[in-house]
Amino acid sequence: MSRLVIIESPYAGDIDANLRYAREALLDSLNRGEFPIASHLLYTQVLDDLDPVMRRQGIEAGLAWGSHADLTVIYADLGVSEGMRYGIERAESEGREVEWRFIR
Repeated sequence: MSRLVIIESPYAGDIDANLRYAREALLDSLNRGEFPIASHLLYTQVLDDLDPVMRRQGIEAGLAWGSHADLTVIYADLGVSEGMRYGIERAESEGREVEWRFIR
């Protein structure tokens, strides 16, 4: 059975480049036979990441889905953002495996 995966990659900063990278990460995970979610690709379509309340809402929604995941994968070619650190901490506190990947 394939694993449910939460993907962590940067969003803030160079948003266009980070979105392209997140799509690469999502495809990499799918190509490994995993069932990934990249919540920062989804929730930022309807929430304003620059609004602290909306940003927190999106992060919490993604992490709620992540609590059902088998694995959190950190795609780290572009570094680790504050939001990613929060996701790593949450995964560790929930006892979920964290795997680091580089695709470039």
